[in-house]
Amino acid sequence: MEGDGVPWGSEPESGPGPGGGGVIRELCRGFGRYRRYLGRLRQNLRDTQKFFRDLRGSQPRGCPSSPAEGGEAGRGPAGDVAATGLPAGQLSCISFPPKEEKRLQQMVDCLPCILILGQDCSVKCQLLNLLLGVQVLPTNKLGGENCKLRRLRFTYGTQTRVSLALPDRYELVHTLAAHQGTWETVPEEDLEAREDSEDAARVLAELEVTMRHALLQEVDIVVAPCQGLRPTVDVLSDLVNDFLPVITYALHKDELSERDEQELQEIRKYFSFPIFFFKVPKLGSEIIDSSTERMESERSPLHRQLTDLGYLSSSLCNCGAPGQDTKAQSMLVEQSEKLRHLNTFSHQVLQTRLVDAAKALNLVHCRCLDIFINQAFDMQRDLQITPKRLEYTRKKENELYESLMNIANRKQEEMKDMIVETLNTMKEELLDDAANMEFKDVIVPENGEPVGTREIKCCIRQIQELIISRLNQAVANKLISSVDYLRESFVGTLERCLQSLEKSQDVSVHITSNYLKQILNAAYHVEVTFHSGSSVTRMLWEQIKQIIQRITWVSPPAITLEWKRKVAQEAIESLSASKLAKSICSQFRTRLNSSHEAFAASLRQLEAGHSGRLEKTEDLWLKVRKDHAPRLARLSLESRSLQDVLLHRKPKLGQELGRGQYGVVYLCDSWGGHFPCALKSVVPPDEKHWNDLALEFHYMRSLPKHERLVDLHGSVIDYSYGGGSSIAVLLIMERLHRDLYTGLKAGLALETRLQIALDVVEGIRFLHSQGLVHRDVKLKNVLGSMIIPWMSMLLAFSSGISAQALSSSLRHLRGVPAKTISGTMCGEGPVQNAFLCLMRSAGS
Repeated sequence: MEGDGVPWGSEPESGPGPGGGGVIRELCRGFGRYRRYLGRLRQNLRDTQKFFRDLRGSQPRGCPSSPAEGGEAGRGPAGDVAATGLPAGQLSCISFPPKEEKRLQQMVDCLPCILILGQDCSVKCQLLNLLLGVQVLPTNKLGGENCKLRRLRFTYGTQTRVSLALPDRYELVHTLAAHQGTWETVPEEDLEAREDSEDAARVLAELEVTMRHALLQEVDIVVAPCQGLRPTVDVLSDLVNDFLPVITYALHKDELSERDEQELQEIRKYFSFPIFFFKVPKLGSEIIDSSTERMESERSPLHRQLTDLGYLSSSLCNCGAPGQDTKAQSMLVEQSEKLRHLNTFSHQVLQTRLVDAAKALNLVHCRCLDIFINQAFDMQRDLQITPKRLEYTRKKENELYESLMNIANRKQEEMKDMIVETLNTMKEELLDDAANMEFKDVIVPENGEPVGTREIKCCIRQIQELIISRLNQAVANKLISSVDYLRESFVGTLERCLQSLEKSQDVSVHITSNYLKQILNAAYHVEVTFHSGSSVTRMLWEQIKQIIQRITWVSPPAITLEWKRKVAQEAIESLSASKLAKSICSQFRTRLNSSHEAFAASLRQLEAGHSGRLEKTEDLWLKVRKDHAPRLARLSLESRSLQDVLLHRKPKLGQELGRGQYGVVYLCDSWGGHFPCALKSVVPPDEKHWNDLALEFHYMRSLPKHERLVDLHGSVIDYSYGGGSSIAVLLIMERLHRDLYTGLKAGLALETRLQIALDVVEGIRFLHSQGLVHRDVKLKNVLGSMIIPWMSMLLAFSSGISAQALSSSLRHLRGVPAKTISGTMCGEGPVQNAFLCLMRSAGS
């Protein structure tokens, strides 16, 4: 309900006293500035959230896995093409962490409010009147022991209105004293909560006063209730979720009471907000006489108490004001005419919140952008390396196959000699072993009596098995040693390459590797035993059967040592070393051919799977280069520029030093503690140039400082450039007086030119060590000093370059050979150009 005849429902006029129009105007300007920058932060956060939503939407099933990542993807049958979407894909790690997103959302959603605390209710009401510059609340009748001041909220409105509302902003239907007629100040009956009221909601409700006032248009003001009605900690707990409180504490005594100290201790225990302590003037006096002020070097009892409580620092001045770039600190103002210090205090509180939010948001941008860059490099490397790995695998397997086949063809005569030598060497040992052999499943009479034919055949078969197994073991060992050199030549690199290819396909059974192992087994694990059923053992068995058939028995013999030796000797002498060698080599070639054909078929299947995967990887790589990374880089540029302008303000443009295709270079006396500076104003003509500029800026800010590189101090986005007709990016750099082109025209000694050339090369090498290529090394991009001409620096950013996404003007190398990168060569070209320019000028 609107109050009639209220004299304070309009703009305050400037007048004497601490709360004049000057303080109000400064507060309005400060809170208005906070709202503007908060709006930009909020917009940047919305764009960032939309970016991550679009990123998730562009890959509904994830991303293809990269072999460089070494991660596994979904399971599937051997040889299947890798699925497009994998839960643990390349870009799945690029996301907005939920905790950081929630924290940032809360920071940008919280509007500021001025919270007034105090030693009693009367002094709190008096401070409110000072802030508004008009008498709104009564101050004489409040502040006693029985005072029950409810929480008050002052907001902006076109009409003056007083109402009761619950903390969740539900208005109560209740008739107030202010509704009954005209009044000069808010009636005391409406300010106090009656505890004897039957309705508990009316006790907890806050009194909301809506009025037309310049300060309230920018910020709400909340007056805390009496401590006895509600503790201050609870009041702060209600506010911090929805508002950023600028806390003021009204004082009127020279010392804090025990209750005041306890209240402040509780606040410091649960919250980290700074507090503006202000000693209001006594009633009836507007300005304290300056003759009664203490000297700045003296410490008042209030200052000592607040220092002991941890709110003030003894190293700061009496007002406790910190420097511009430090976090907000509590302040104590004991001279009432210095209420203007509230402007400084509120500016520090608001700026701290804005800078913290901008830093946190930029940290998210930079972290994700670095992941984009690394993933783009890995994808590009995958596109380049995978076809070469397939070709290398095919080539090396062919070489391995041909080498093994040559061994099988060339070693047959050597195997024959080796078998003869082995038989001669092992003959006596075999005969002794056969003579001492204990037969299985055959009962041999101890008295030397003859046994049946079936037992004789069983004993002969066991002797044959002994000879064959011992002979085959010796031959296999000799064959392994003859081809052992192939392990170092082929196996290690070939196996690792094949494992990498199969890992990127992520099949459950690595068929190609199994076939390769069969080829290797043919060379290293030749197993021709009696029980294997191989052609070699069958051939030997047929030969030994023929030996047995030639033995004619008149009657079943007795199984003696001599008989065992005779059977073993006949078997050994009847073996043909040439046939045995030929059979071994034939079997060896058969196994090699079979494994080689199976390997080639599985490799073709593996190659087909990679072909489909690489097509999807290339599509994703192009999206990262042309869309994702540049778009995120622009958001990063905006958040970083907002952080710079908050900390160091907008730079002042001085004399024009030069102009290029996309911008103008101005002189800047000082900015951010650096002087003198050169300010380059770049006006991107379209979205592409915006994104390219943002990406180059990210690379520049990521570079560590180097004595051969011009230092980039920061950036500011000027939304009012050219009278608001365009948006410009102001790049603040180190100021150097002359470029190398001008220096050469003026004349430089040969020794100086050589030193400058070496310095330029040093700068180029440093860029290359960071994975970047300059691609525009020229005389006008090399700046130096006339006093120390060899201290030249390489300007790593040029307005004449149209950067491609993901660094065409500064392209990532990081382990990729220079010749594999598209565009100009990153090695000798710029270095030779620098030397040639200097030497050509020296000869002229």
